[in-house]
Amino acid sequence: MIKPLSFRKQSPLPLNLWNAAIVVGSVMICALMLLFRLPVMVLSGVGPNWLLVWVVTWSIKRSSLQGIVAGICLGLIQDGLTAAQPTHTVGLALVGLLTGRINKKRFIQEDFISIALIVFGMALMVEAVAAIQFGLGGTHRLEDVWLHLRQTALSSGILSSLWAPVVYFPLNRWWTRYHRLLGIE
Repeated sequence: MIKPLSFRKQSPLPLNLWNAAIVVGSVMICALMLLFRLPVMVLSGVGPNWLLVWVVTWSIKRSSLQGIVAGICLGLIQDGLTAAQPTHTVGLALVGLLTGRINKKRFIQEDFISIALIVFGMALMVEAVAAIQFGLGGTHRLEDVWLHLRQTALSSGILSSLWAPVVYFPLNRWWTRYHRLLGIE
Protein backbone atom coordinates (compact mmCIF):
# COMPACT_ATOMS: atom_id res chain seq x y z
CA MET A 1 0.00 0.00 0.00
CA ILE A 2 1.35 3.42 -0.96
CA LYS A 3 1.14 6.07 1.72
CA PRO A 4 0.37 9.60 0.57
CA LEU A 5 3.00 12.18 1.36
CA SER A 6 2.12 14.34 4.30
CA PHE A 7 3.07 17.95 4.83
CA ARG A 8 5.29 16.90 7.76
CA LYS A 9 7.89 15.45 5.43
CA GLN A 10 8.16 18.65 3.46
CA SER A 11 9.85 21.88 4.36
CA PRO A 12 7.72 24.71 5.84
CA LEU A 13 7.96 26.71 2.59
CA PRO A 14 5.31 24.74 0.65
CA LEU A 15 3.09 24.77 3.72
CA ASN A 16 3.47 28.56 4.01
CA LEU A 17 2.65 28.91 0.31
CA TRP A 18 -0.50 26.82 0.83
CA ASN A 19 -1.47 29.03 3.76
CA ALA A 20 -0.88 32.22 1.77
CA ALA A 21 -2.96 30.83 -1.11
CA ILE A 22 -5.80 29.91 1.24
CA VAL A 23 -5.74 33.33 2.94
CA VAL A 24 -5.68 35.26 -0.35
CA GLY A 25 -8.20 32.92 -1.98
CA SER A 26 -10.65 33.15 0.90
CA VAL A 27 -10.40 36.96 0.94
CA MET A 28 -11.06 37.04 -2.80
CA ILE A 29 -14.07 34.73 -2.46
CA CYS A 30 -15.50 36.85 0.39
CA ALA A 31 -14.92 40.04 -1.61
CA LEU A 32 -16.63 38.58 -4.67
CA MET A 33 -19.55 37.34 -2.56
CA LEU A 34 -20.26 40.97 -1.63
CA LEU A 35 -21.21 41.53 -5.26
CA PHE A 36 -23.72 38.65 -5.45
CA ARG A 37 -27.23 38.83 -4.06
CA LEU A 38 -28.74 35.35 -4.09
CA PRO A 39 -32.34 35.10 -2.80
CA VAL A 40 -31.30 33.15 0.33
CA MET A 41 -28.72 35.80 1.19
CA VAL A 42 -30.90 38.92 1.24
CA LEU A 43 -33.04 40.34 4.01
CA SER A 44 -34.72 43.72 3.42
CA GLY A 45 -32.36 44.39 0.53
CA VAL A 46 -29.24 43.84 2.65
CA GLY A 47 -26.81 40.96 2.32
CA PRO A 48 -24.23 39.50 4.68
CA ASN A 49 -21.01 41.40 5.22
CA TRP A 50 -18.60 38.68 4.12
CA LEU A 51 -15.45 40.69 4.77
CA LEU A 52 -16.60 41.41 8.32
CA VAL A 53 -17.03 37.66 8.88
CA TRP A 54 -13.53 37.08 7.50
CA VAL A 55 -12.00 39.71 9.80
CA VAL A 56 -13.69 38.14 12.83
CA THR A 57 -12.53 34.68 11.75
CA TRP A 58 -8.97 35.94 11.30
CA SER A 59 -8.83 38.02 14.48
CA ILE A 60 -10.35 35.48 16.86
CA LYS A 61 -7.05 33.61 17.23
CA ARG A 62 -4.65 36.49 16.61
CA SER A 63 -3.45 39.67 18.26
CA SER A 64 -5.25 42.99 18.07
CA LEU A 65 -2.56 44.41 15.80
CA GLN A 66 -2.99 41.59 13.29
CA GLY A 67 -6.75 42.12 13.45
CA ILE A 68 -6.38 45.86 12.83
CA VAL A 69 -4.12 45.27 9.82
CA ALA A 70 -6.58 42.72 8.39
CA GLY A 71 -9.47 45.14 9.00
CA ILE A 72 -7.68 48.00 7.26
CA CYS A 73 -6.72 45.85 4.26
CA LEU A 74 -10.19 44.37 3.84
CA GLY A 75 -11.79 47.78 4.43
CA LEU A 76 -9.75 49.19 1.56
CA ILE A 77 -10.81 46.26 -0.62
CA GLN A 78 -14.46 46.88 0.27
CA ASP A 79 -14.05 50.60 -0.43
CA GLY A 80 -12.66 49.67 -3.84
CA LEU A 81 -15.65 47.45 -4.60
CA THR A 82 -18.29 49.83 -3.26
CA ALA A 83 -18.52 53.53 -2.53
CA ALA A 84 -15.52 54.94 -0.69
CA GLN A 85 -17.73 57.27 1.36
CA PRO A 86 -18.37 56.26 4.07
CA THR A 87 -15.18 54.28 4.40
CA HIS A 88 -15.41 50.69 5.56
CA THR A 89 -11.82 50.76 6.80
CA VAL A 90 -12.60 52.36 10.17
CA GLY A 91 -15.34 49.88 11.06
CA LEU A 92 -13.41 46.79 9.99
CA ALA A 93 -10.27 47.99 11.79
CA LEU A 94 -12.35 48.36 14.97
CA VAL A 95 -13.70 44.85 14.43
CA GLY A 96 -10.15 43.51 14.19
CA LEU A 97 -9.10 45.41 17.31
CA LEU A 98 -12.06 44.36 19.45
CA THR A 99 -12.11 40.74 18.26
CA GLY A 100 -8.39 40.43 18.90
CA ARG A 101 -8.85 41.79 22.43
CA ILE A 102 -11.59 39.36 23.45
CA ASN A 103 -10.37 37.11 26.23
CA LYS A 104 -10.94 33.90 24.32
CA LYS A 105 -10.38 31.48 27.18
CA ARG A 106 -12.85 33.25 29.41
CA PHE A 107 -15.63 34.46 27.13
CA ILE A 108 -15.86 32.19 24.13
CA GLN A 109 -15.40 28.53 23.38
CA GLU A 110 -14.81 29.04 19.65
CA ASP A 111 -17.96 27.28 18.62
CA PHE A 112 -20.49 28.41 16.04
CA ILE A 113 -22.75 30.10 18.57
CA SER A 114 -19.96 32.24 20.03
CA ILE A 115 -18.70 33.22 16.58
CA ALA A 116 -22.23 34.05 15.41
CA LEU A 117 -22.80 36.27 18.46
CA ILE A 118 -19.50 38.06 17.94
CA VAL A 119 -20.26 38.59 14.25
CA PHE A 120 -23.74 39.91 15.10
CA GLY A 121 -22.37 42.45 17.57
CA MET A 122 -19.57 43.51 15.23
CA ALA A 123 -22.00 43.92 12.33
CA LEU A 124 -24.11 46.28 14.44
CA MET A 125 -20.97 48.25 15.30
CA VAL A 126 -19.79 48.46 11.66
CA GLU A 127 -23.17 49.76 10.56
CA ALA A 128 -23.19 52.28 13.42
CA VAL A 129 -19.74 53.54 12.36
CA ALA A 130 -21.02 53.95 8.79
CA ALA A 131 -24.11 55.79 10.06
CA ILE A 132 -21.93 58.15 12.12
CA GLN A 133 -19.89 58.89 9.00
CA PHE A 134 -23.08 59.59 7.04
CA GLY A 135 -24.32 61.85 9.82
CA LEU A 136 -21.06 63.77 10.07
CA GLY A 137 -20.86 64.14 6.31
CA GLY A 138 -23.87 66.42 6.31
CA THR A 139 -25.31 65.02 3.08
CA HIS A 140 -28.11 63.13 4.85
CA ARG A 141 -30.53 64.16 7.56
CA LEU A 142 -29.88 62.48 10.91
CA GLU A 143 -33.47 61.20 11.10
CA ASP A 144 -33.08 59.44 7.76
CA VAL A 145 -29.71 58.00 8.80
CA TRP A 146 -31.19 56.67 12.07
CA LEU A 147 -34.16 55.01 10.35
CA HIS A 148 -31.95 53.42 7.75
CA LEU A 149 -29.41 52.29 10.39
CA ARG A 150 -31.93 50.21 12.32
CA GLN A 151 -33.06 48.25 9.28
CA THR A 152 -29.61 47.87 7.76
CA ALA A 153 -27.82 47.00 11.00
CA LEU A 154 -30.29 44.31 12.03
CA SER A 155 -30.48 42.78 8.57
CA SER A 156 -26.71 42.77 8.18
CA GLY A 157 -26.17 41.42 11.69
CA ILE A 158 -28.68 38.60 11.30
CA LEU A 159 -27.46 37.50 7.88
CA SER A 160 -23.76 37.85 8.68
CA SER A 161 -24.10 35.84 11.88
CA LEU A 162 -26.13 33.11 10.16
CA TRP A 163 -23.57 32.76 7.37
CA ALA A 164 -20.50 33.10 9.65
CA PRO A 165 -19.96 29.33 10.05
CA VAL A 166 -19.58 28.99 6.28
CA VAL A 167 -16.42 31.09 6.48
CA TYR A 168 -15.32 30.26 10.02
CA PHE A 169 -15.39 26.46 9.98
CA PRO A 170 -13.12 25.73 6.98
CA LEU A 171 -10.65 28.52 7.76
CA ASN A 172 -10.44 27.67 11.46
CA ARG A 173 -9.95 24.00 10.60
CA TRP A 174 -7.17 24.84 8.14
CA TRP A 175 -5.37 27.22 10.50
CA THR A 176 -5.55 24.68 13.35
CA ARG A 177 -4.05 22.01 11.10
CA TYR A 178 -1.48 24.45 9.71
CA HIS A 179 -0.26 25.39 13.20
CA ARG A 180 -0.18 21.75 14.26
CA LEU A 181 1.92 20.82 11.22
CA LEU A 182 4.35 23.66 11.90
CA GLY A 183 4.56 22.73 15.58
CA ILE A 184 3.08 26.05 16.71
CA GLU A 185 0.53 26.16 19.58
